Amino acid sequence: MPDLAEALSQAALIGYPVMLKATGGGGGIGMSACHSPAELTEAWDRVQRVAAASFSSAGVFLERLVEHARHVEVQVFGDGEGKVVTFGDRDCSLQRRNQKVLEEAPAPDLPDHIRTQLASSARELCISVGYRSAGTVEFVYDATREEAYFLEVNTRLQVEHPVTEEIYGVDLVAWMLRLARGESDVVRDPGTPRGHAVEARVYAEDPSREHRPSAGLLTRVEFPEGVRVDGWVETGTEVTTSYDPMLAKVIAYGSDRAEALRRLDEALARTRVDGIETNLGLVRAALAQPDFRAAAHSTATLATITDPTPRIEIVSGGTLTTVQDWPGRTGYWQVGVPPCGPMDDLSFRLGNRALGNEEGHPGLECTLQGPTLRFTHATTVCVSGAPAQVTVNSTPVAQWKPVTVSAGSVLEIGAPAEHGLRTYVLVAGGLDVPGFLGSASTFTLGRFGGHGGRALRTGDVLHGGTVAQGTAVPLADRPVFGAVWDVAAVEGPHAAPEFFTEDDIRDFYAAEWKVHFNSARTGVRLVGPKPRWARTDGGEAGLHPSNIHDTPYSVGAVDYTGDMPVLLGPDGPSLGGFVCPATVISQQRWKLGQFRPGDTVRFVPVHVDGSPRPAIVDGGILARTETSPSAAAATTTSSSNSAPCSWTWPSACGSTR
Repeated sequence: MPDLAEALSQAALIGYPVMLKATGGGGGIGMSACHSPAELTEAWDRVQRVAAASFSSAGVFLERLVEHARHVEVQVFGDGEGKVVTFGDRDCSLQRRNQKVLEEAPAPDLPDHIRTQLASSARELCISVGYRSAGTVEFVYDATREEAYFLEVNTRLQVEHPVTEEIYGVDLVAWMLRLARGESDVVRDPGTPRGHAVEARVYAEDPSREHRPSAGLLTRVEFPEGVRVDGWVETGTEVTTSYDPMLAKVIAYGSDRAEALRRLDEALARTRVDGIETNLGLVRAALAQPDFRAAAHSTATLATITDPTPRIEIVSGGTLTTVQDWPGRTGYWQVGVPPCGPMDDLSFRLGNRALGNEEGHPGLECTLQGPTLRFTHATTVCVSGAPAQVTVNSTPVAQWKPVTVSAGSVLEIGAPAEHGLRTYVLVAGGLDVPGFLGSASTFTLGRFGGHGGRALRTGDVLHGGTVAQGTAVPLADRPVFGAVWDVAAVEGPHAAPEFFTEDDIRDFYAAEWKVHFNSARTGVRLVGPKPRWARTDGGEAGLHPSNIHDTPYSVGAVDYTGDMPVLLGPDGPSLGGFVCPATVISQQRWKLGQFRPGDTVRFVPVHVDGSPRPAIVDGGILARTETSPSAAAATTTSSSNSAPCSWTWPSACGSTR
């Protein structure tokens, strides 16, 4: 089309609406529907700019716009010497933004005379140019008028070729390779098709957000047996922002269309692609759509279908929100993989129990400012942990109590106001997150587990959750949060007199340690008295007396890295070269997750069975009576009943790793 004036003239002859398209284009890029001269005038320069940028050619042309059209095409194959064969037809009408999503062969409910016309037209066109190799002649079909219009020729093998291969029993790629090798006799009449085949393209995009691209780490990829799958992704694949969105094609065959559609739906139900959003739910919804089932669909049909998959949308990820489960990733500590899991496992487990979940069901750990979550489906939640402002649609709701968030509502978790550092969001039924080494817990430093191996961020989507009755956590069972923490610890593995002096140990238990601002899930740094040390250096292990040859660590160990102690967290190292004079007992490790910068931490000495162990201060029993084991016990409650835990610490009171 040379200019706008000519375009307006031709559009008047064709009759509106018309489609303005790029001559060098494909895949719907640069197309613009015009229903009036004004719309055509407005689109002219814009389509030319898109065409020039995308195809290095600003050329455009006009054609009649067939509303409620079907996209039908014919697979061809030529030997380059005048022989061209056709492989029936395909229907590719289910499209989003003019990109094909679902294709099937043969095209359903196509009149015989139209089917014959399309095949003969495609064959004659390709013969006229001596076409060689595989190709596709595409048409727009107006079912109301029973008229077909030429669209374009794709001079290549297209994505949807498997459905043709399935019903003809051929391998078009093999044909192309054999023809390239000089075997022109490979081009032969393919015979009569049998049965029906349908293909779904699995795209990395979010249908509920206008098909916005979705990138990230694929944490689980599972494709079903019994159908053909052409794809390139697997668990651990990183889908980047520089990608074609198609991850795979799932192709199902049946003796007729109904069977093929049923088998495809069953296959998609067994397909999992976790870590990013895909169109799997949308395609399954399309397969059930009445117009599609009746072959009365068009290229506009998919735009009327929504993805019904329940979602938890991350409106805001908060400061550091991760998926965790309990007891975490056990069994790999000896090879350097930390357990991860909730840092305050007591609050986490109590929240799950309030919902009727198993204690370990995956949930969210929120450090400082919590997330803002939008639920597309009614879901019962329980927010536990440090006291914080919790709202549903800006209305305050209680912590430690199951609350059903209605569909479309927004749950917002604020930062702990005065005491504590972490809150927990548990959902009835748990989050649907794939396991990695037996756990759904996120290890951000290792970039694995949880949602994409990282903290949540705006735009992420989680799945899972249901409605449940639940019961509130009794007041007596809830942990108490404050600014002063008494923590029970056992001696060792490295104490006096080999590494520390007796005075160092007395100072350690007598001190009121301050939580350093540079603390995290890897460890909580403490500020307090410097040790005198029982030796001048670490000998062969290093220059500082805290140095030691590599030794196993425990979560909760007091690890002296130089003169500063660090309480090792669930994401910390399992092996290191520093001494540890004491270790927090497992039933009190939950407190580490709630230590806030500036808080005071006081260690209470106990034996390995949890019974009191006197600490000597100035030749007598530890003078601070308010931090005796019985007083410290008052700051911790049992997760199994309403009575406070005794210092014998029955197993129901806490975790053991």
